[in-house]
Amino acid sequence: MALHSVREGWRIAIDQLRANKLRSGLTVLGVVIGIATVMAMASIVAGFREQIVNTLEVVGPTTFRVLRYFSQTPLNPDALPREVRIRPKLSGAEAEAIARLPEIHYSAIWTQVFQRFEYRGERTQMLSVFGADDRYMEILGGGLVGGRTFTLAELRSGAPVAIVEVRTVDRLFGPNNPVGRIVQIGGHPFRIVGVWQRPTNIFEVPGTPEIAGVVPFEAARRNFYIDEVNGLIILVKPKEGVSVPRAMDVATLQLRRTRGIRVGDPNSFDLLTSDEVLSIFDSLTFAFFFVMLVLSSIALMVGGIGVMAIMMVSVTSRTREIGLRKALGATRRAILWQFLVEAATLTLLGGVIGIALGLGVGEVLKQLLQFSTTVPVWSAVIATAASIAVGLIFGIAPAARASKLDPVEALRYE
Repeated sequence: MALHSVREGWRIAIDQLRANKLRSGLTVLGVVIGIATVMAMASIVAGFREQIVNTLEVVGPTTFRVLRYFSQTPLNPDALPREVRIRPKLSGAEAEAIARLPEIHYSAIWTQVFQRFEYRGERTQMLSVFGADDRYMEILGGGLVGGRTFTLAELRSGAPVAIVEVRTVDRLFGPNNPVGRIVQIGGHPFRIVGVWQRPTNIFEVPGTPEIAGVVPFEAARRNFYIDEVNGLIILVKPKEGVSVPRAMDVATLQLRRTRGIRVGDPNSFDLLTSDEVLSIFDSLTFAFFFVMLVLSSIALMVGGIGVMAIMMVSVTSRTREIGLRKALGATRRAILWQFLVEAATLTLLGGVIGIALGLGVGEVLKQLLQFSTTVPVWSAVIATAASIAVGLIFGIAPAARASKLDPVEALRYE
């Protein structure tokens, strides 16, 4: 019987697996766990990245941020390092100075606070509120579905008015029109002047407050505590046709001029582009994914050792069969191929089950985290290749032992 074809090798391997279902199932368990982990993590990481990319598309790939000090982790405002303390805080005047540049389409100072909304006994969890200007939709996207935006007088005076997002309106007011009503935001009364429908692809990290509304920047400054390091930002968008590097250069020169920074002295502010935000996320998720990959590799190694042990047992229990095949003319190469294919089939089966399980877990987590994405094809290809490789690598020793058996001694084996 020729065993040089993959089809025939698989047929013999599957017959052996059917004859030892429980043993085969326990053997591939480590492979299943490893592959499922890789698939689930690839799905989740891809989902998070897609949501961030979608958000950056809403904000605009050309929008960049001016920060007092950039740090990948929030700084404690009560224990700032000296290099942060010596930097002046961002101001509205600086944002206006940038906005006057001919290359700039939009520039304004923003802040973000986290507060509870309350109306007639109905109270929300902690939600995100932006202090911004009347052009906030140029950055956040979406549109008004009721009421109006802020007036110039409200922006300048810091009037306690708010534009509330649709979902928060539904929670507090149900079907009633909220425009003109007074809502408590962080214990302070604000009159609702508009209802905002934001894009569905705004990125929210699960467990963090969702964007619930916008108030005038001056109103936010007067009513809420603002972290002057982490909580203030100038958002800048260049005019159409002006490149981001060019806009950043002119904004940098304007800020240096406004702050009186001498030639040769370093900047007392940081600039951050959308690409840099994405690269930071990629570096963080890579570290997370790398840890998951190491854990998955350990599970695959455990599964591979199990495959090798079971194949050794299989060679011992089928010694007479091997002797008979050799007596009928089977070559060492044929016997080697047979057991390699059997080991690879065993781990491939585990890989298929692991892929299905990982996809299922990924779908459940995506529903819980409320985002949509497709599982990257490369993860399925890598998972399949890894499962086959485990079988081949850990199946070499048992297959080599089987191929070296002496047919006379094998036929005598009891």
